[in-house]
Amino acid sequence: MFKPTAFIKEATEQIQKTVKGKALIAFSGGVDSTVCAALVNKAIGDQLIAVHVDTGYMRKNESKNTKKLMEEMNLNYRFIDASKEYYASLKNVTDPEKKRKIIGEKFIELFDEVANEENIQYLVQGTIAPDWIESGGELRDTIKSHHNVGGLPEKMNLKLVEPLRDLYKDEVRELARELHVSVSEKQPFPGPGLAIRIMGEATPKRTDIVREACAIVEEEIEKASSEKKMTLPWQYFAVLLPVKSVGVHGDKRAYGQVIAIRAVESMDAMSCSFSTIPHDIIDVISNRITNTLGHDINRVVYDVTNKPPGTIEWE
Repeated sequence: MFKPTAFIKEATEQIQKTVKGKALIAFSGGVDSTVCAALVNKAIGDQLIAVHVDTGYMRKNESKNTKKLMEEMNLNYRFIDASKEYYASLKNVTDPEKKRKIIGEKFIELFDEVANEENIQYLVQGTIAPDWIESGGELRDTIKSHHNVGGLPEKMNLKLVEPLRDLYKDEVRELARELHVSVSEKQPFPGPGLAIRIMGEATPKRTDIVREACAIVEEEIEKASSEKKMTLPWQYFAVLLPVKSVGVHGDKRAYGQVIAIRAVESMDAMSCSFSTIPHDIIDVISNRITNTLGHDINRVVYDVTNKPPGTIEWE
């Protein structure tokens, strides 16, 4: 049985033995990186520098809220807006594995710049067990390369530190509660961000579309949950598909894009079942998406695939 108090003590001691100097943590503001930052900050204090990179593929208000979180945690932090660089790097890229590797390599480039400026020797990541299991290696098949594992370059100047590497998501949430981390119940968000919720090229325009659609899905599901109309799923979001569909706007033919809604129940991210959202909630979400994004989106579908055979994210 997992004991968070014992783990915190052991992990803190191990970090103090391992990290001899300054460390940089890739801070997304999600549960994994926040718990990891809390642990390492507890162990080495201001020797830790939290770096949040706004890739341009963040959810609505995500980077602004993450900056507030770093301040609340009294972290020594750096905030980098690299959205233009990421958009340029992913131009004309449609293959999901290439997207993940480009995003992972760009993170390391940016972290190396900060490390050189601050004389940092260690890179801390909130990698958890499903990340490296799904990324493959040795006898494991690659399901998808997580940007913080399969996206890492072969040669890296920084020494990697991963305190949560052998934990699963439910155990990380237990740690978050024990550490009184405010995002303990926050739904997971992939490191590559909205870039892998866009099937095909992740252009700024297509990113804006899926960002707004994701915000609508989150707002309506959270509202329905707060009103006791449904149980809050483990993860819920929108995906922009690479197909177009014939529709009608007013009395005219429209040829627009398609949004898929995805909501799942899971404990550890290794498997999941699709959430049964009441039809009236799906109706509200669909109407809001098509009314808000009507010039671009004219069809909304609901994903009823479990894992396996699917994965939680579409890419």
